[in-house]
Amino acid sequence: RVQLTESGGGSVQAGDSLRLSCRISRWLYYDHYPLAWFRENQGGEREEVATMGVTTTYANSVKGRFTISLDAAESTLFLDMHSLKPEDTAIYRCAADPQDSGAFTDWGQGTQVTVSS
Repeated sequence: RVQLTESGGGSVQAGDSLRLSCRISRWLYYDHYPLAWFRENQGGEREEVATMGVTTTYANSVKGRFTISLDAAESTLFLDMHSLKPEDTAIYRCAADPQDSGAFTDWGQGTQVTVSS
């Protein structure tokens, strides 16, 4: 298992940008297992925002505004968010599938992002 620690959330205005970070406790240079960002809104709905694996995919709701990236040397996963909207308000959590099992088994605690209109 790996430990994941998010940071970078906060309260912003609509149209602003934020960068979320997720520190991975163990990322070796030959690791290629899937990583992702999810978000959970106040209603408890979970959405898979962006996934980095064999391919990189984005939810339709964030395409063109969010970018997922990995700094392997720093063992850190990023989510760059631009043109933020109030509906982007949620707890953002990073997730990992270190066994490449097809399911995200390791999760961070989450970081709150609040976007005001």
